[in-house]
Order: sequence, then structure tokens, then C-alpha cells
Amino acid sequence: MPDPTRPRASLRTAVVWEVLQEALDRRVKATGRDALDVLDTGGGSGNFAVPLARLGHRVTVVDPSPNALFALERRAAEAGVADRVKGVQGDVLGLFDVVERGGHDAVLCHGVLEHVDDPAAGVRNTVAALRSEGVLSLLAAGLGGAVLARALAGHFKEARQALDDPDGRWGSGDPMPRRFTAEQLTALVEEAGLSVAAVHGVRVFADLVPGVLVDTEPGALDALLKLEAAAAELPAFHAIATQLHVLGETPGAAGT
Repeated sequence: MPDPTRPRASLRTAVVWEVLQEALDRRVKATGRDALDVLDTGGGSGNFAVPLARLGHRVTVVDPSPNALFALERRAAEAGVADRVKGVQGDVLGLFDVVERGGHDAVLCHGVLEHVDDPAAGVRNTVAALRSEGVLSLLAAGLGGAVLARALAGHFKEARQALDDPDGRWGSGDPMPRRFTAEQLTALVEEAGLSVAAVHGVRVFADLVPGVLVDTEPGALDALLKLEAAAAELPAFHAIATQLHVLGETPGAAGT
């Protein structure tokens, strides 16, 4: 996966990156510390961890894949931030086998809940990893985006199946184990004891627009990025987003 700070990759990451960076900037001001302790669960090869380390933060990546962690180590070294990035093998359900409770200013849980047996337990663990004043960045696959994509591809029965399926899957060949609505994700965050600071739809249009148009039409990429940003906060578009991003805050961090 490309770096979220690079323009072409921004179609998939710009909204999340902007929200996350603003949240961390608020924590920096509130704590008076330039460097925060960030935990990235399922962070893989460092798509977010390495850019966050470039900003000066200390990032611990927990991922079950040894290959991803090896790629993370190499990527961090190439970026000159190896001293601020640590990778450990593990997963969100066994999080405290490898990291401490209550030791992080921010926790990222991106693309994780879709793949765990107990999403609620996963969210509770991420929250337990936060300090009394901290933020959670939660990103997961959206149900509506999958339904819309199958329907636009002419797979109407699969679209209906995804709509009716408890896990939002369109069939046995669906590579995604689980999808969520915005209401389901916010409920998971609130039930774990956090307040929901923001909800954004991610990749509302990007996955529906032909790549050749974005790559060849002058100004198309910038215009699409601006459109994504404008639609991301509007609840009406959460229902058709490919992914959903929820920013949660501990009671101590809310309003800071």
C-alpha cells in the first residue's frame, strides 16, 4: 500500500489521514508533548505508522503477519525512522500479550474488525490500551458501499444478499468476512466507553470512478479528492461509502 501522504494514494487515505492528524495535533497541544505514543493494531507494513513516525511520534505496530512486520522494519529504516517504529507479532484479541494496558495516547484499528471473531472485544481492547486521555481511530468496511458496487456491476442478487446478510457478505466468494454500518461501528465505540467525536465516509466515489479517468483527465484527481472530502462528513453518504471511519475519544480527552 502506498504512503497516505502521496497524492495518488490519497484517494483511499486522505480523509482518514486528515482526521487522524488533526486528532493527534489536538493531543499534542493538550499534553504539551511533541511526541505521542501511538499503537497501530493490524498496522501491517506501516502505511500509517511510518508517516506518523516521520511526524515525530513513537509508533508500535501489532500485526499477526511476520512478513508484514519485516516489510515494516525495512520501510521504517528506509524512511529514517527505525528508532521510532517498533513491530510486534500479535492481534487485537490478544493485544495485552504483547503491549501494555493504558499506555498509549492514540490507537489505530484500521481494517481489523472485519477479520476478528469478536469485534466488540477487539474494540474494548483498543480502548483499554488508551491512556485516560486518548483517541481511537477506527476504520472498517462499509456495508452500503459493497451493496452499491455489486448492483452497479449488474450482480443484483449478490447486492440483495449483502443487504440481507448479518455480516454484509454477498456470497461464498466474498473475500470480506464482515462489513458494518455507521450505526454499528458507533455503537461498538460507545459501548466500549468512548464518545464519538466524528464519523466519516471513506471512498464514497473513488471506487466507482474509472481509474483511467482520474489518471488522464487534467485536474480530475484534485477535484475528486475535494469531492471526497466534502461528502465524507455528510451522513447521507455514509450509507454508500466503501469504508467508514469513526474517531472515538476517552471521557478525559473529549472537548480538549
